[in-house]
Amino acid sequence: MDVANYVPSAFTSLLERASEFITIAYDVPFARAVVFGVHIGGHLFVEGLLLVVIIFLLSQKSYKPPKRPLTTKEIDDLCDEWVPESLIPPVTEEMKREVPVLLSAAGPHTIINGKKVVNFASANYLGLMGHEKLLDSCTSSLEKYGVGSCGPRQFYGTIDVHLDCETRIAEFLGTPDSILYSYGLSTMFSAIPAFCKKGDIIVVDEGVHWGIQNGLYLSRSTIVYFKHNDMQSLQSTLEKVTQDNKRAKKLRRYIVVEAVYQNSGQIAPLDEIIQLKEKYKFRVLLDESNSFGVLGKSGRGLTEHYDVPVDKIDIITAAMGHALASEGGFCTGSHRVVDHQRLSSSGYVFSASLPPYLASAAIAAIDVIEENPQLITKLRDNSKLLSTGLLGIQGLELASDIMSPLVFLRLKKSTGSLKSDLQLLEDLADRVLKEHSVFVTTSKRSFVDKCNLPVGIRIYVSAAHTESDLQKACESLKTVAASLFTD
Repeated sequence: MDVANYVPSAFTSLLERASEFITIAYDVPFARAVVFGVHIGGHLFVEGLLLVVIIFLLSQKSYKPPKRPLTTKEIDDLCDEWVPESLIPPVTEEMKREVPVLLSAAGPHTIINGKKVVNFASANYLGLMGHEKLLDSCTSSLEKYGVGSCGPRQFYGTIDVHLDCETRIAEFLGTPDSILYSYGLSTMFSAIPAFCKKGDIIVVDEGVHWGIQNGLYLSRSTIVYFKHNDMQSLQSTLEKVTQDNKRAKKLRRYIVVEAVYQNSGQIAPLDEIIQLKEKYKFRVLLDESNSFGVLGKSGRGLTEHYDVPVDKIDIITAAMGHALASEGGFCTGSHRVVDHQRLSSSGYVFSASLPPYLASAAIAAIDVIEENPQLITKLRDNSKLLSTGLLGIQGLELASDIMSPLVFLRLKKSTGSLKSDLQLLEDLADRVLKEHSVFVTTSKRSFVDKCNLPVGIRIYVSAAHTESDLQKACESLKTVAASLFTD
């Protein structure tokens, strides 16, 4: 048989059979039927048949498992090949950094690697670290109560000194009541979710620290950010939120700000915030961690600094590890604000209470502040002296307020990469420590911190720093900056 002649004839035969099938489909009796007044032509019959075939094919499993069970060897091979997902993200080179280890108290001067240095990395604002009155108070408390409380406040963890400390804080700030937390950051990310729930609206500064960010996340509220410390941006944001959301007036609405921002050292304009709060009917939550014991004539914080009645602020929080040289945190406000947290704030209800000696130290620190107002004056003078002394530093610029005890230097010109910017600043901080024995730190953030403000050098001023300490810091930073940066 001639294969070359057979193949075309076979193909032709196949086409003829297909044509006959289509002709038959058009000629079958029901191909010209009328259903509900609609003529069913042969093409509809063919299309219906194709639809049935398509549905049948789609309903079939794309993969049929083998009928026989896997052998032991096959199971072992699959287990050997399986790689579980890592529990933690990979550790990159920039995460590996040897931090300085202090060999003495974190006072205005400390010892690092056997060398005495001037310490500008600790928020010991009033120099109360190691103060005799605080040490005596802690010693007495340790002898009376021991070290820890071994229980949450609601479950046999409340000690009389806790109640005394809460009363002392409320009296000092002029508020009806206050509540203690055993950890500074837990104050913010416990108090915020206690009041802000799903569906509520929170307007917050984009520069807030991680403790507040975490509280916002846990609240599951609708979060709207405004530009850092920009009151025009805040006003336009409040305007937009209230106009675009028809239900806004029926929802709980909050403004969340810091008194002194940890990520920039800027002071919030509280007087303008209060005006906007009253105009748009919002509540204000103010974190005074870096302003309590610091701002105002007597150290009562941002409200005293701007001469704003404290009852204009709905909720005030603060960490006690800064000016008070203790640990833990507090929230203060009306009786209703405090009582609500005693029932629904996770950091208060479920965490072991603050060790009694730290509560005693906080009480003693407030006593020292009231008895020595010159400490606040000295801190203010030191802050001004350092800030003005750093003006004109090469490659860097002052981002913080001149009244702020948290002095913040950022790059004049970014390299375009956060990683490169941070490396430059860390090189500067390392050289200042090694070559000039001045200890400063960068605003390095963890990967969970969502703040988008520029990184910088963070310098904590203390009332215990001498004028020579401040001059040394200015000269050292300027010298190293001049060798690292070119205008």
